[in-house]
Amino acid sequence: MTITSFQNARHLCVLLLTIFSGVQILFAEVKLPQVFADHIVLQRDIAVPVWGWADAGEKVAIAFGGQTKTTTADENGKWLVELEPLPVSADPRELVVTGKISSVKVSDVLVGEVWLASGQSNMGSPVSSLHEADAVLAQAGDPQLRFYTITKKTAAEPQTDAVGKWEEATPLNAKGFSAVAYLFAREIRRDQKCPVAVLHGSWGGTDIETWISLAGLKQNPPLTKTLDRWEKAMADYEKIKANPGLVADYQKDLKQWQKEVAPAFDVASKKYNADKAAGKAVGPKPQPSRPEPTNPDPMGMPSPSRRPSTPTVNFNGMIAPLVPYAIRGVIWYQGENNGGRGLEYRELFPRMIEDWRNQWKKSGGGAHADFPFLFVQLPCNGGDETPVAESGWPWLREAQLMTLKEPRTGMAITIDVGDPNNVHPADKLDVGLRLALLAKKMVYSENVVASGPLFQNFKTEAGGKIRLHFTEIGGGLTSGQQPWCAPGVQAFPKDKLIGFVVAGDDKKWVEADASIDGDSVVVSSAQVPQPVAVRYGWANSPRCNLYNKEGLPTSPFRTDDWAK
Repeated sequence: MTITSFQNARHLCVLLLTIFSGVQILFAEVKLPQVFADHIVLQRDIAVPVWGWADAGEKVAIAFGGQTKTTTADENGKWLVELEPLPVSADPRELVVTGKISSVKVSDVLVGEVWLASGQSNMGSPVSSLHEADAVLAQAGDPQLRFYTITKKTAAEPQTDAVGKWEEATPLNAKGFSAVAYLFAREIRRDQKCPVAVLHGSWGGTDIETWISLAGLKQNPPLTKTLDRWEKAMADYEKIKANPGLVADYQKDLKQWQKEVAPAFDVASKKYNADKAAGKAVGPKPQPSRPEPTNPDPMGMPSPSRRPSTPTVNFNGMIAPLVPYAIRGVIWYQGENNGGRGLEYRELFPRMIEDWRNQWKKSGGGAHADFPFLFVQLPCNGGDETPVAESGWPWLREAQLMTLKEPRTGMAITIDVGDPNNVHPADKLDVGLRLALLAKKMVYSENVVASGPLFQNFKTEAGGKIRLHFTEIGGGLTSGQQPWCAPGVQAFPKDKLIGFVVAGDDKKWVEADASIDGDSVVVSSAQVPQPVAVRYGWANSPRCNLYNKEGLPTSPFRTDDWAK
């Protein structure tokens, strides 16, 4: 071969390689959601969905733990397989997904227990905010306890992926973990002696409506009031899409506000909050020198000091991308933002639980779609100890109590560990432990007392008395004290029961005398010779001290059904 012929052949090879390279870039690389990343924990003992994207019609193979599953991407490029139930494994392994021209390797994969944690600010409050933070963080080093914290996002439609990062529990990482979720997970880890992970996505100051999908709102019977809000927001959203300059102007105004107004306002706000938390006298709440600009897009990220309020947007941006990740169950701490709408919450909360389960079921979640849903009943707050509140949190707590009628639900009663002067009480340890007790009993089939007493029924007796009966009495009823008291809060008395009020047909409530009689409580008042109704802990910030002997408090309740 001549030099010229060799050069021509070489040029041809280069040309062919260039052409084939050009063809290759037409193929999409096989891709996984961001949650399938290094340090992931997969759920044990149930089928594990693994999903992602590739070219339409492309064959994909998934290998993990001695299993290899193959599938073909659909016309939209989506694929999903289910791994057979996996045994516990603390040994780091690789999950490998192979497509036509590329593969993805996920390293340091463990198998254990996975829980989803969500809600508003009391779920989001970090470990660093605990009153015993230093002691908790000093013991936080555990590579088999892991968190995937989802970046806050709103969206008009369900998203397919969410930004987040897997982190092992270390004294440094754990500072930013959800305190409730971390303390819950730590207890499950100690109890089950296997890897434990939490998928955490919460957002302070959010209504429950923002966490329900559009399908959930439309489900029969449709939540018409909430759907009306969504439809109005969608109409505004369409106007914004047609005029994107409105959002650009907002972003410009916000940037200027953050430079000129925010620094001084932040300093004043921090001082106000610190003084209030310390029990000091405070004046009016600080206000910025001029109002913070408001995002005109109801589906977009709200202004920094505001929170999402449009129905569906938090579900779309933060929960939908996780569906149908295999989880053992959900822990939920929310309700403060719906605190003035307790009657409506009776319908909204069960609907959200049903909606999430339906989302997992229809998206390939399989047998684990009816996961348990454990939630926190709101503690005391607001400083209002008026024995019988006509509005506010007692009605929200009642709605939460009523939600126990839903299958596979459990409620951690925390009425005794709140802070009358701070909506973010510093005791999250007891909240996490009480959620863990519910999991031990409901999920892990342990013989433990997992709840405080729950009102069952009552009957009137001679002598102007009413006898109250309870379930979940454990070792018996007793008067108890808070495991933690906020600054300036007095401990409950131990020598008598408090928190009961009684009324006759005139519906005038008076404080009642109450005493434990075996497994029941007898209440009466000389001012009400013919009582017909009793309420307990029915204040925004009640003082009430009926416990079981396991140290778990009684849920606030009422025997009447009088209109609010």
